Amino acid sequence: MTGYSINLKSDSHIAEIPTAEIRQQLPIVSANLSHFSPVVHQKIDLMLLGLEALNVGETERILQLAQQLGLKDIIKSRIFLWRLRCTNPLRRSYKRNYLNMEEVKALVIIIHYLAKSLEVKIRQHLIDAKLMQDKGLPIDNHYHLSGYLERFRNNFAKRMNPRRVKVTNYLNDEDMLNELALSILTQLLLSSGSRGIERLWMSLWDGEVN
Repeated sequence: MTGYSINLKSDSHIAEIPTAEIRQQLPIVSANLSHFSPVVHQKIDLMLLGLEALNVGETERILQLAQQLGLKDIIKSRIFLWRLRCTNPLRRSYKRNYLNMEEVKALVIIIHYLAKSLEVKIRQHLIDAKLMQDKGLPIDNHYHLSGYLERFRNNFAKRMNPRRVKVTNYLNDEDMLNELALSILTQLLLSSGSRGIERLWMSLWDGEVN
């Protein structure tokens, strides 16, 4: 089987999009919103976890994109990015803070562009998973797909808090964790298209805003 090719063409026009225009693509959910549901923080962090499993070195890529997209004032450094992700209550290093509106917007925009650059790889993984399932074979038996699943499981185990019941359930059931990894691929694929930013944004607020 041939290796995956990754479409990076989207990078060529990123710098041409004005910062103000990018941020205005996403509306304010509510003028009276004090903070977001913990589930919103979980969704964002897990999608970034999936992107890291797809492509080693994505953390550096996030920082590069923040610079290209004019979001450096929000995602200032690797440490600041880590702090943003530690708003996920499932994390070992969970900080009892909330993302603000501009931080959520910035992360959604970055997830879209990362997913867009990896769209071919994401789509192929989902095709491979479907083929394995149709044949009644374990998805872990597929060489390329198993690499993504293993990296996702390892990253999840290292970064999520095993004292959380939800985390423990995943760690005790590899098939369940694999299904989570595949569901994240589906979310990333939906986020990669021409209206991917809007689709991702709306999916975050599906009954999850406090």
